[in-house]
Amino acid sequence: MEVVVFGAGSLGSLIGGLLARTHDVTLVGREPHISTVREQGLRVEGCIETTVSPDARTTPPAAADLAVVTVKAFDTGEAAAALAETQLEYCLSLQNGLGNEATLAERVNAPVLAGTCTYGARQTAPGVVACTGVGEVVIGARTGGPSNHADRVAAAFADAGLETAAATDMPRRLWEKLAVNAGINAVTALARVKNGALIDGPASSVARAAARETAAVARAKGIDLEDAAAAAAVDRVATATADNRSSMLQDVEAGRRTEVDAIAGAVADAEPPTPVNETTAGLLRAWETSRGLRPTGRPDRNR
Repeated sequence: MEVVVFGAGSLGSLIGGLLARTHDVTLVGREPHISTVREQGLRVEGCIETTVSPDARTTPPAAADLAVVTVKAFDTGEAAAALAETQLEYCLSLQNGLGNEATLAERVNAPVLAGTCTYGARQTAPGVVACTGVGEVVIGARTGGPSNHADRVAAAFADAGLETAAATDMPRRLWEKLAVNAGINAVTALARVKNGALIDGPASSVARAAARETAAVARAKGIDLEDAAAAAAVDRVATATADNRSSMLQDVEAGRRTEVDAIAGAVADAEPPTPVNETTAGLLRAWETSRGLRPTGRPDRNR
């Protein structure tokens, strides 16, 4: 399968690198990472060790079978516009937050699938990405139900050796993932701790409360996600990725804009009241504002 990975940062490079063991992969990302991959190949280190030689460029190709989108949520519109000119059979979002699939579907001329991914990734140098934890990729129709498209894409991932499953309940899974991210990403970014600190450390109750609030918002929107299931998902992922530094923590440490608006902010800006997520979103937004990282003229919607 010809695959273009749009957003070759940490996760995109890892997924693209693993797919490149079997498929014809093009990584689309930023310099100097792209030039290094093009000239020297991509080195995957850590839990999985391999070196591959995917194509690498800063703009998408004219055609591919599958586009895997791994950009930050706030860059989804830009990704959709760029991929609108690419001839595709399928498009898969492996992003954080809600609404990415709908944004892609507005512009991309191909079926858009939803996905979750629990592989851990960290880009350590241009041309090098570390796999910090082997997880699972789950793929399905963004509105739920069976999907031949999802089955084919999941099979392609599995053929390349990735732990992969096709699912018929992606709306629920996306909300559960949001609960995990609200509990882990936002809290670890503020506390400056690894994921494992949330298992039984001082911030564990905050992480679980953020997840339970997310489940309450999900139920208000007709999604069957119980508080206990959301909190248990945080415990499960924090345990499996105990040594990981969450993507939001990595962003804060690097002084980059975070995905707060698509994670804790998506919960804080909804109903019913969500005081924990309102607090974490407000603090992260305040930090971004102090660093000049938030777009000017964009009002925050915290109540």
